[in-house]
Amino acid sequence: MYHIIVNPASKSGRGLAIWAELEQIFRQEGIPYKVLYSKGVGHVTKAVEKLTAPDAQGKEKPAVKLIILGGDGTVNEALQGIRDFDKVMLGYIPTGSSNDLARDLKLPKDPKAILRRILEGKTFRRMDMGVLAYSDTITETAREHSRIKASTVSERRFFAVSSGIGFDAAVCEEALASRFKNTLNKLGLGKLTYLTIALRQLVAAKRVSCDIYLDEEQTPIHIDRLLFTAFMIHKYEGGGFQFCPMADDSDGRLDLCVVGSIPKPVILAALPTAFFGKHYIFSAIKHYTASRVRFQTSIPLWVHTDGEVYVKSDSITVSCLPQKIKLMI
Repeated sequence: MYHIIVNPASKSGRGLAIWAELEQIFRQEGIPYKVLYSKGVGHVTKAVEKLTAPDAQGKEKPAVKLIILGGDGTVNEALQGIRDFDKVMLGYIPTGSSNDLARDLKLPKDPKAILRRILEGKTFRRMDMGVLAYSDTITETAREHSRIKASTVSERRFFAVSSGIGFDAAVCEEALASRFKNTLNKLGLGKLTYLTIALRQLVAAKRVSCDIYLDEEQTPIHIDRLLFTAFMIHKYEGGGFQFCPMADDSDGRLDLCVVGSIPKPVILAALPTAFFGKHYIFSAIKHYTASRVRFQTSIPLWVHTDGEVYVKSDSITVSCLPQKIKLMI
């Protein structure tokens, strides 16, 4: 039995049509399946939790084959609901606007080809997963900036691709509410959404300092003027920005791209180079690796996990959970 979660709004509404084509394969070949259509923020998480949690008598359920048809954000929502990752085999058919997970996994462009690989069941890939925790509790200041009802903000979130604080999260936050994004997606120009918003956010960025503690180091890396930090499991973020070209999704470590005291005009020159992973030629852009990072900023900043943004925070801890995800590819 395959459980399929479909985001019908993905691909600017074409997600539903893509699923209609794929569903014919299940029907024609008599493959048992159940489908659930995403109905908004939090719905996928609750559905996956119900699917993977023990029953009312506390009895553990058998292994689940779960296929996500949506974007990186839909995958992210599903991760939040999984109760036992050892008992979930995850398939992914990308129909989002950025599809950074698919880009790094080098999945075929044809959804039918991806589904065929999943159904053949010949290959499984163990993949690291990140977890972000808002240290101690989410501050009242952070709650005031929440995009959703404060009482529903989880103090821990998993991520499959990347997490970030600062500029990149602010770009994601604006993109989530952007009508311009939907228009460009329909024209096949979704990448321009992030680039356009990035330029606008760059102009508005405020001066923020931060302290970064890597693993067990007691002495922090201090950044007097931070633009953003990306915590990467995979190489790509934001629709193709190759922030950490050296990232390995099964090495048990996070790769950090830290952009510090760099003049805004220089950022304008550096940003396009990130599409090719060449941005480390700029001295203010640093790369670090760690299995656990504690991060403190002078003011609350937007935080994202796989492009999903819910709250601002000034204190987070980000860790890598080695080979936590079992992926059907």
